[in-house]
Amino acid sequence: MNAKMIPIKVLGAFAALIWILLPAAVSGQELTSEQIMNRVNKLVSPETVKARIRMVIVTSSGKRRTFLYDSFSKDRGEKNLIRYIEPSRVKGEAILMLNNAEDIWIYFPRTKRVRKLATHTKRQKWEGSDFSYEDMGTGETFLKDFNSKKLGSEKKEGYDCYKIELNRKRGSDVGYSRLILWVIKENFFPVVINYYDRNDPGTLEKVLVQSNIKEIDGIPTGMKMVMYNKQDNTETSMEILDVKYNVKLDDGLFTERGLRK
Repeated sequence: MNAKMIPIKVLGAFAALIWILLPAAVSGQELTSEQIMNRVNKLVSPETVKARIRMVIVTSSGKRRTFLYDSFSKDRGEKNLIRYIEPSRVKGEAILMLNNAEDIWIYFPRTKRVRKLATHTKRQKWEGSDFSYEDMGTGETFLKDFNSKKLGSEKKEGYDCYKIELNRKRGSDVGYSRLILWVIKENFFPVVINYYDRNDPGTLEKVLVQSNIKEIDGIPTGMKMVMYNKQDNTETSMEILDVKYNVKLDDGLFTERGLRK
């Protein structure tokens, strides 16, 4: 049967099938860096999060320090509260970070006092770990503080990934000059992030690797993450023991009064 003899209905059905399948085949190539980062940002900045986390710090000498804490986040990472459970020397201590870690308070239960930290503290190590306060308390920084550029595709940690470069916007006070992200194509999860020195875009400062990715409440979640400090030869791992997304969190939790509870 030649093309002239094919019924119009068959041609129409075939064309419709091509229209359905084609976007699925080429959508990955069509996505811009901005579109990819919007998807990443939406994924890593849910409206609210409640989690229990075990953190292990490994020093350059190999010494290990272990902490257990509860974490609460609201308004897509704009408000964050961390409350320590273990070890006993820090039990009850709490850290409140507001305005994307621009404002930081620490509560000390032994003295029942709250201390506000200076703004530049956000770039310092949090509890001596390889995560800064900024790393822990910044919400939509990928979009607000960086311009994005697509570097192509690359295999990373066994996943097919988009490779995205983020360069700090002029006037931004973020603590890194640029980032390189490997974003899993299937779910837009950032499985690896390279962090470059604030003043030298050529100096790799830290590498974050996320693993044991599970879908929790419909959200891909790295149940374990390790931050490798390339300058200090140290590392910090965080293991999520329990996590819930989009739960109700009262605004009063993210206040100085809530910090003391």
